Amino acid sequence: MAMTPRKPRAGSGRQNGAPTIADVAALAGVSTMTVSRVINAENNVRDSTRETVTAAIAELNYAPNRAARSLAGASHLRLGLLYSNPSAAYLSEFLVGSLDQAGRSDIQLVVEKCELGDHERRVVERMINSGIDGVILPPPLCDSRSVLDVLIAARVPTVVVATGCPPKECAAISIDDRGAAQAMTQHLIELGHARIGFITGNPNLTASGQRLDGYRAALAAAGMPFDEQLVADGLFTYRSGLDAADELLERDDPPTAIFASNDDMAAATVAVAHRRGLDVPGDLTVCGFDDSALATTIWPELTTIHQPIADMSRAAVELLTAMLRGKRGSDVRHVTLDYTLIRRQSDAAPRRRPPARVKK
Repeated sequence: MAMTPRKPRAGSGRQNGAPTIADVAALAGVSTMTVSRVINAENNVRDSTRETVTAAIAELNYAPNRAARSLAGASHLRLGLLYSNPSAAYLSEFLVGSLDQAGRSDIQLVVEKCELGDHERRVVERMINSGIDGVILPPPLCDSRSVLDVLIAARVPTVVVATGCPPKECAAISIDDRGAAQAMTQHLIELGHARIGFITGNPNLTASGQRLDGYRAALAAAGMPFDEQLVADGLFTYRSGLDAADELLERDDPPTAIFASNDDMAAATVAVAHRRGLDVPGDLTVCGFDDSALATTIWPELTTIHQPIADMSRAAVELLTAMLRGKRGSDVRHVTLDYTLIRRQSDAAPRRRPPARVKK
C-alpha cells in the first residue's frame, strides 16, 4: 500500500530552525525508525520508500545529528572518503591504508570520486545528505575551497590529508613537506651537483609551494643562487613530468640532477632521459617524492622521499573516528608523521667529463 507523504507539523524542528528526523519522517510519511534505517544505509528498506525518504531529506536539507548517532551506536559510523587524484599509485596506497583502518575500527567507509569542477559541490552535498558522519579529503581535494566550504557550512567533521595549510575548522594529517624537500636538495648538493633542476607540483595544492620553498631553502643554505631557469612547472601527472623534463633538458646548460615533486613526474623524467640517450644516474640524477609503488617498478629504482601515504590515511580514519566517538585524545587536531629519504639507484655524483677537444 503506497504511503502518502505528510507535511511536517507546524512548529516542528530544532530551536535553531533546522529540520529534525521527525520532520523528515512526517514529510515522507514514514516512521523515524525508517528514516534512521535509510540514513544508516540498512538493507531492510524498500527501494520506493528509500527514494521517498531521500527526497524528503533533500527537500528539507536535513543533516543528521552526527554526535547523537555516534553515541547511539559507535559501530555504525559511516565515514566518507572523497578522492580525485591524478596519481594512481598514490591513490592505491591511500585506499589500502584507509580501508584497513576502517576494518580495524569497525566502521563503514564510503568511497566516492569527486572530480574538481562544476559538479564537486553536488557530490559533496549528496554525500552529506546520505547521512555521512565525517569526511576524509586526500589531495587534491584537501585544498579545494569549494569542497571545504560545503563541509564546513554543514558542520561535517573533516580530516584533510597532506595539505600545507589546513583550515582551522578541520583536523589534519601531514608531513613536513618543506623540510623533506630541503633534505633531498641538500642530499643532491652533498653529492656534488651544482645545477639542480626542480619540477613543481600542482600550483593549486599548498604542499607544492612548500616543496619549492624547501628546494630554495637548501640552495640558500649552501650559498647557491636560485635560478628560475632550473625550475619547470608540473601538475603531479606523468604527462606534465614529460613536458617539464624536456623543458629542463633543452636548456643550453642543462641540470645534472632533477628533483621532481612526486614519483610520477620523476618516472617521466627518467623516461625522457632514456629517450635522449642519457644514462641515469651516470649522466643525470633523478629523484622523486612520495615513495609510491611506482618508485620501485621503473629502472633504475628511484631515490625519493618516503611519504607514509598508507599510514597517513590510517591516521586520518583513526583521528576522525576518535573525534566522532569522543575518545580520549580526540582534541588533537593536527598530526604530523615522519618522512624518510630513501636512496636507490637513480642518484650519483655528477660525472666528471674531460674537456672537449678542439678539432684542428
